[in-house]
Amino acid sequence: MAGIYIHIPFCKQACHYCDFHFSTSLAKKDQLLHALKRELQLRKTALEGTLVETIYFGGGTPSVLSLEEINGILQTVNQYYKVSNTPEITLEANPDDLTEAKIIDLAKSSVNRLSIGIQSFYDEHLSLMNRAHNSEEAKKCLEFATQHFDNITIDLIYGIPNMTMKQWKTNMETVFNYGIHHISSYALTVEPKTALEKFIRQGKYPAISEEASLAHFNELVEATEKQGFIHYEISNFGKPNYFSKHNTSYWKGASYLGIGPSAHSFQKSTRSWNVSNNTKYIKSIAENILPLTSEQLSINDQYNEYVMTSLRTVWGISLEYIQQEFGESYLQHTHKIAEIHVKEKTIQTEGNLIKTTQKGKFLCDGIAADFFKV
Repeated sequence: MAGIYIHIPFCKQACHYCDFHFSTSLAKKDQLLHALKRELQLRKTALEGTLVETIYFGGGTPSVLSLEEINGILQTVNQYYKVSNTPEITLEANPDDLTEAKIIDLAKSSVNRLSIGIQSFYDEHLSLMNRAHNSEEAKKCLEFATQHFDNITIDLIYGIPNMTMKQWKTNMETVFNYGIHHISSYALTVEPKTALEKFIRQGKYPAISEEASLAHFNELVEATEKQGFIHYEISNFGKPNYFSKHNTSYWKGASYLGIGPSAHSFQKSTRSWNVSNNTKYIKSIAENILPLTSEQLSINDQYNEYVMTSLRTVWGISLEYIQQEFGESYLQHTHKIAEIHVKEKTIQTEGNLIKTTQKGKFLCDGIAADFFKV
């Protein structure tokens, strides 16, 4: 199986914490959409013989696109790729774009999963993050969306400066009350050169508290479990049959093709990424030149990638897979590092599998780094 990721690099305004590639000007939208379709055509052999089971519109804010524009891209995918009869097609969306009319339109398309960037139901948090919507818009869009879509995931952010535990619990309860089946939730992180980093440096906002973030995370794990969610990846919680198929394929090492400026692609031993510049991307595609950089992954890189993604999931590291794919020396190395973390109660072994404990989940990236072969 394989997935196609389509990067729509447009936003109404810049969120203070975001370091993804996007533009707040829609001036080149038509040119860029034409280039996306052309790139799909130019790379039509990339997934040859592989069934495309997921298509994901990410960004930026893909919900700035009209139904006609979304359908145009999907028609191009279907023209040049072998697509499953029942693909999961996800559209990332912001609440301020999801009017009732827009949702009804989307429900008529082949988009069958919405990923809605709520982040918080408190206006003070939304203002701090410079989100384009307010709390009322967030709730209204969920009222409409749940009437027309069954498969919805909500983004929530915790660890926001000055966020109380009571507010965090209310955010989660609000999502539960709408009958949402999937939550993606992240700790607010301060990326270099973002507005948030500047404001914290200037003392406009307090620094992020790791202690508060950990408390919010633990509350999230507990609350979602009580509601019947499965914590299947560090930041993702889904009811049975509502896991993200697209993101799961990333974590399980499936091939994926990234289309659009800054989009990444992956095929077992090769990783590539497009230029993070709309003008350069459009110009290059117009000249029939793929604006991408590629790297061959060494055996160490492949092992590190497998460990890093697997430890984040409920499925864990398979020792059998390591033996088959990487050999005895990698197996012994994995055992050796695992023993250290078992003593620290940050990972546990279950038969042939290595998984993080509750204590280890919040420290997952650091634990994965300990396993890395350099």
